[in-house]
Amino acid sequence: MTKIKVCGMRRKEDILMANTCRPEYVGFVFAKSPRQLGIDSALELKKALDPEIQAVGVFVNEYPEVIETLCESQIIDMVQLHGDESAEYIQRLKEKVEVPVIKALRVRDRQQIREGAELPCDYLLLDTYTKGMYGGSGKTFDWHLIPPIDKPFFLAGGLQESNAGEAIAAASPYAVDVSSAVETDGYKDFEKVKKFIERVRAYE
Repeated sequence: MTKIKVCGMRRKEDILMANTCRPEYVGFVFAKSPRQLGIDSALELKKALDPEIQAVGVFVNEYPEVIETLCESQIIDMVQLHGDESAEYIQRLKEKVEVPVIKALRVRDRQQIREGAELPCDYLLLDTYTKGMYGGSGKTFDWHLIPPIDKPFFLAGGLQESNAGEAIAAASPYAVDVSSAVETDGYKDFEKVKKFIERVRAYE
């Protein structure tokens, strides 16, 4: 079954929505973003989150010590690296934390994905390349660029209710990742989240 991650949670209402709609993962963004959380806010959201739903911390070129603290405090259950982190950075981080690590790639070509599959992370996240941005463009990329790889991956970039089934059929991801498409005026919209999750579950 394709799993679901709803990224960019920042209000108690978002957590109550997740507890009702049951994605497998939610994303807490610690990088600079309109959805950025501080540690104290993230802690309060994690306390309200159903323990069966995993909290993924999203970082861009962050000091490893910051990530270690969030893992040790059990505020996050997984780490998502969305910057320019190297294989060496990932390896050092994995020696310090005991949670799974996702490395995001902003997709340009097949070879980049093949090389990404060799990184010492547990998962990849394949997102749309947009010059000058680390993510969050709200645009799709050509899913047929994704070659067969052994490493499980999250598929992101422009996913919404209308194309979720097509994306799963084309790419066979481990999980789909959605954020801006399930928002209204910059905030998570219960009905949009519910419909997106229903569409993914119905495809299965």
